[in-house]
Amino acid sequence: MVDNSAPGAERFVPDGADLDGLRAAARSCRGCDLHRNATQTVFGRGDENATLVLVGEQPGDVEDQRGLPFVGPAGVLLRRAVGDADIDVSKLYITNAVKHFKFTQTARGKRRIHQKPDRTEIIACRPWLAAEFGRLRPRGVVALGATAAQALLGPSIRVTQSRGKLMPWPASAQLGVELPQADGKAFVMVTLHPSAVLRADDREEAYAGLVADLSVAAKALRAT
Repeated sequence: MVDNSAPGAERFVPDGADLDGLRAAARSCRGCDLHRNATQTVFGRGDENATLVLVGEQPGDVEDQRGLPFVGPAGVLLRRAVGDADIDVSKLYITNAVKHFKFTQTARGKRRIHQKPDRTEIIACRPWLAAEFGRLRPRGVVALGATAAQALLGPSIRVTQSRGKLMPWPASAQLGVELPQADGKAFVMVTLHPSAVLRADDREEAYAGLVADLSVAAKALRAT
């Protein structure tokens, strides 16, 4: 049953729904004002039995139009990096901390320019992310960029200080969702968002760093 008195997106999240049910319900989410200008909700996609979950910031312009996460330029780069890190794409689930595209338009209205979601919007959308994790049981989670890292680990986390380091999954820090594993080795790791690689002055160096971080996660998965 949906709680209509709950704050943010929580009142739109149906109890007991599987990922398909959550995806369908999210289309009607009005948990924050971002739905007003976005084309549609962009929910996560991938294997329900994924061993690794990748969490980004929010959908971009292409994702907003197509309704799928990571299908624009950053997604193309991410898929290449995942392959170079020797991660099995069939064992991935990919989503974002915020499910609607936040943007401003140029004066002539022909281009939509990405805007970083604020803390209020991240918190408002968190129930969807928590619901996704409630249906998933990955062995590892990778936060792509600062917004995703802070949504999962709290506002004090810094990508520059923590990237590439394996950390135990915090059972209740932000999402309140445990990832029970028989061996107790579920981990979370922080790295760059692929869009940061596209903006970097030295793209080759930034890309190599992203692949190196993802390779740490791949090695950890093979060891568990």
